[in-house]
Amino acid sequence: MKRQIKIWLECFRLRTLPVSLSGVVIAIGLAVWHHHFKWVPAVLCLVFALLAQIVSNMANEYFDYLKGTDKPGRVGPRRGVTEGDIKPKTLRNATMGLLALAGIVGCCLIPYGGWWLLPAGIIIALGAFAYSAGPYPLSYHGLGELMVFIFFGIVPVNLTYYVMALRWDPLVLLFSIAIGLMGVNVLLVNNYRDVEDDRAAGKKTQTVMRGRPVTAFAYFLNGYTAIAILAAFWIMIVINMGKLLPLWTLAIPALYLVMHTATWYKLRHRDGAALNPLLGETARNMLIFTILFTIVFIIYS
Repeated sequence: MKRQIKIWLECFRLRTLPVSLSGVVIAIGLAVWHHHFKWVPAVLCLVFALLAQIVSNMANEYFDYLKGTDKPGRVGPRRGVTEGDIKPKTLRNATMGLLALAGIVGCCLIPYGGWWLLPAGIIIALGAFAYSAGPYPLSYHGLGELMVFIFFGIVPVNLTYYVMALRWDPLVLLFSIAIGLMGVNVLLVNNYRDVEDDRAAGKKTQTVMRGRPVTAFAYFLNGYTAIAILAAFWIMIVINMGKLLPLWTLAIPALYLVMHTATWYKLRHRDGAALNPLLGETARNMLIFTILFTIVFIIYS
């Protein structure tokens, strides 16, 4: 029983889930900052984001198995269906069941954000499958990073804020861009590690097409660009709200950059299975940043 639970938890890819949590957490902080926070839609968005990422992870594992991209004994984290621990049909049914549950949670947000959330939810669901399925799987054609930027940055941050505030905000958009760039870095670690396997399988990720040095530089640049966006944030809150957060809050982006740079250094000096912990480390850096900033928003709201 314990082994089965472990197998399914590996299938969920728990170490990457902070990516989906971070977008919702920072949106909650911004809603508190602007006095628009509402408990029920906030919790619903958290649950929906987690379910949506788990569905995406499971669908990715299922369709990579069907395409033969994942092989037994792969360098990356163990894949239950590839190793024979989970039957393909069971994984497919579980994925569809969680997708249905995510749909139910999403529908519960309609009273707060309006009926237009229904087609938005359908697009999110299609995106979860289009990443690795269909006649033109996006992750196989160098578009995985763009998908992560949109669906783990732009979409969750802005939609979460909207269902509480019922309006869009340029400050929220800035943070969604920063969160999107941080989220892309998790995928970059994954593709950096799997470049040889992906090349052999015909999966044209950006790393396969551009090479590892470019990917490592993109990882470094994404983190620093995300923090540079905060300079615009400070300017905009002065213009829009006539106040500035205390200078000590600058320690938060500084802390992120220290953690980010340390992880980037490890990325450049590791190979194979030694890169696996950097997936969770990159997601952890992102979540720590969003939690600390959300605490600041709560304190100074």
